[in-house]
Amino acid sequence: MKNITRLFIIISTFSLSGCVTTQGVYSVDAYDKDGNQLNQIKLVAQGSSIYSTRNALCMSYPKSKIVIRDFKTDAEIKSESPYQCK
Repeated sequence: MKNITRLFIIISTFSLSGCVTTQGVYSVDAYDKDGNQLNQIKLVAQGSSIYSTRNALCMSYPKSKIVIRDFKTDAEIKSESPYQCK
């Protein structure tokens, strides 16, 4: 039942994130309070899918800090990052 709830949240988030006009390719990473990267693989998101990726990382790593960077320039996207998971 818990997995079904998580799947529903992810699908709902993905559906709602289509309304945002974010464009580009981004890397999305989770960090702990000491600045250590938590996700073991490089996650890349295109456009508004950064929100789905961010929310999935928050579900996997509660209380982590999510950093979203432009994939080409490695510059942090200040309007969306850092994001503190609850």
